Amino acid sequence: MPAAEKPIASVWTRPRRGREQLSREQIVAEAVRLLDADGLESLSMRKLGTRLDAGATSLYRHVANKDELIELVVDEVYGELDFPAADTADWRTAAARSAQSLRAMILRHPWVASVLGQVGLIHLGPNVTRMSERMTSVYATAGFPPDETGQAMRTVISYVIGMATSEAAYLSLIARSGVSEQEFAQNLPSDKGGAGGDGDRDGGGDLKVGNPERAREEGFDYGLQRVLDGLEVRLGRATP
Repeated sequence: MPAAEKPIASVWTRPRRGREQLSREQIVAEAVRLLDADGLESLSMRKLGTRLDAGATSLYRHVANKDELIELVVDEVYGELDFPAADTADWRTAAARSAQSLRAMILRHPWVASVLGQVGLIHLGPNVTRMSERMTSVYATAGFPPDETGQAMRTVISYVIGMATSEAAYLSLIARSGVSEQEFAQNLPSDKGGAGGDGDRDGGGDLKVGNPERAREEGFDYGLQRVLDGLEVRLGRATP
């Protein structure tokens, strides 16, 4: 077969091996635990093999390299997303719930935001593909024209990833400090609101008083609703 006609290798198209002591599912589950505990910098085939009590060679029977492993773990955590059915009459609720589910997943697995750009668009896994299809259906059902449906979805996803990445970095900083989020917020300067706060309300920022977690959620939802406001205006113009 000429080189130009050879299919591009992918972890998703490679045949699975027969029954072995170590499975791809075990490898992926342990990789996610490693990433959640220690971050992306800690991920290596050697370290993962040690955690699984198996040599790196055993891992390479299932995963060709670290890049393929990243594809697998990203698809794994995308399987946690919960999307409501598309509803023409209430598309904003479905869009908001989808966005909130994506944010929650990123905050559970903060490393995922930094690797999204590394996952090839050609070889998306089944969970990522399903997520994209279900989110797209929300905007298609709402009435966006076919040439704008994907753009509307990507606009919301970009907002979610941007905000959640900032939140994840903030929460990682707190985790390294060894104090609770409430304690960390109380020690912020009076003119700093931190992630999700505005620094002005309630005499020094939403995060300094009350519930900083709720303040982050409210800040996220405020921005999300303004994004959806803009899309709703565009929808009204695009729909006869």
